[in-house]
Amino acid sequence: MEIDIQKFKDNPKTAFFAGEFERIQSELTRVQQMIVDEPDMKELAEEEQKTLTEQRDGILKNMQDILVEEVVQEAEPIAAVMEFRAGAGGDEAMLFAEELANMYMRYAEKKGWEVTLLDEKRAFEIKGKAVYDSLKWETGVHRVQRVPETEKQGRIHTSTASVAIMPIRKKSVVEINPADLHIEFSRSGGAGGQNVNKVETAVRIVHVPTGVDVRSSSERSQLKNREKAMGLLAAKLDQMHEEEEAKKHAAERKQQIGTGDRSEKIRTYNFPQNRVTDHRIKESWHNIEAIMLGNLDDIINTLERYASGASAEE
Repeated sequence: MEIDIQKFKDNPKTAFFAGEFERIQSELTRVQQMIVDEPDMKELAEEEQKTLTEQRDGILKNMQDILVEEVVQEAEPIAAVMEFRAGAGGDEAMLFAEELANMYMRYAEKKGWEVTLLDEKRAFEIKGKAVYDSLKWETGVHRVQRVPETEKQGRIHTSTASVAIMPIRKKSVVEINPADLHIEFSRSGGAGGQNVNKVETAVRIVHVPTGVDVRSSSERSQLKNREKAMGLLAAKLDQMHEEEEAKKHAAERKQQIGTGDRSEKIRTYNFPQNRVTDHRIKESWHNIEAIMLGNLDDIINTLERYASGASAEE
């Protein structure tokens, strides 16, 4: 049996078991030699060999299971980044993007999740149990239909804003080569004290091969902003990778709520009719004011049921 025991010895979670594996393997070698050298002890030695083999194989399986679980845990998102951008509609679109950001922040607060702003723009990180799984279907174009306060003739205007939900993992799916990064430092703008404004704490990172541009200025130290910017960059690159994979396999999916592409129109918020409609599953909810205040459980739970293959009525 050819086993790369060194990888188990190098891992703190399996190091002890690796020592036990080697001890039992040594005992097994001794017993196997006894079977050859001492025929009168063969029957007893064979019984011991069977017991030792079962113990060794059990330890090996345990170590392999631990490493597999580590890989699974590294792939599981530990947080999510939400990013909001105004679309068509000028000032009304900018206002709507801000309202969406506030809506999701309120929802996160209701769920007891931790929210951290990444910069002065509409982007923040959310940490909490199953954050990404709960929010991943929110990626796409959100449309609002209402009469703006500045509208004198009472006409309904339509505006849009895009939402992107990006997973943050312990280990990024996409390998990032430091040589591919262009990093800039600058003074943080806005409130934050004299130190924040006078010292170049804000960090901007450009991933040259893809052109992805990220920035973090919410922290008071350059190092922390760099860490946040790198986390955001990894999340964006992972999301791009997942969008490409989803499009490749979209036709094979039994339950497709959407591709996860931010250019896909997913939902309309119709204020005159007090209705929110998700176009992917053709479901509507009323009490739009409560929804905008962060009461999203009904919508998100329904999407999760559709994603799992169940009907909305179940």
